[in-house]
Amino acid sequence: MVILDYGSGNLRSAERAVARAGADVEVTADPHAAVEADGLVVPGVGAYSACMAGLLDVQGHRIIGKRLAGGRPVLGICVGMQILFSRGVEHGEETEGTGEWPGVVDRLHADVLPHMGWNTVRAPAGSQLFAGLDPEERFYFVHSYAARKWELDGLAGQEPKVTWAHHGEDFVAAVENGPLWATQFHPEKSGDAGAQLLRNWLATL
Repeated sequence: MVILDYGSGNLRSAERAVARAGADVEVTADPHAAVEADGLVVPGVGAYSACMAGLLDVQGHRIIGKRLAGGRPVLGICVGMQILFSRGVEHGEETEGTGEWPGVVDRLHADVLPHMGWNTVRAPAGSQLFAGLDPEERFYFVHSYAARKWELDGLAGQEPKVTWAHHGEDFVAAVENGPLWATQFHPEKSGDAGAQLLRNWLATL
């Protein structure tokens, strides 16, 4: 299991959480290790543009693309989820994302930002990511930007499973799309619920 080190913060807490969930974890930017690992976690905190710049510096977009082309699982967390979309818009600055999913990440319409703290989510029927978790379970969020629409239609029988949350308006809280899964919240900061979610992901590898 590899956690991709591309200069974004929060690597160690993600490493500890994934290790506690039962995986052998390596934090590295080595492209061979990242492509060949059983699973790849792409964390991310801070500005969209800074995360994309760091990702490009280590050829992270190519690593993600190679893994997905081979059906190898990737899990994006927080801004590591946001950069999977086509573009992000922050403070009037538009940044191209990896484009794995169509759509834009932009500022939430909410009275209080950032959206910081515990919130419930609405997971779809048949979700593997949220299997065994109470529908009223809460997860820890820290963000002001999100994907507010989901624009990808899956193939018949392969529709992405999209989980939603609400803060001022609905936004995408998690996605399960073939080998590419992601969460806007931080499972590594979400206590027992986050640990169960990580175990659910590891069980699919």
